[in-house]
Amino acid sequence: MSASVQISAHISEATKARLERLVRSTGQTRARVVEEALLHHLAALEELPADVIVPARLVLTPESAERVREALVRPPDPTEEMRRLFDDR
Repeated sequence: MSASVQISAHISEATKARLERLVRSTGQTRARVVEEALLHHLAALEELPADVIVPARLVLTPESAERVREALVRPPDPTEEMRRLFDDR
């Protein structure tokens, strides 16, 4: 096993609260949770094509936010491919 080193990172209060809930509910240490999450993320970045990585946060312009809102309010009709995919027969 390799020696451990300490790192420092600034995170939001909301993320810290989620981390604290997780460590309390699972009994894992913060260090273990952070290392596992970082290893998982690094492995995904190394092994998956960049275009399939979905960012944890999406930043929308006012225009793109309006397009998302419109698609949720008035979703487009399903394509033929979607119909085949979800066909229960």
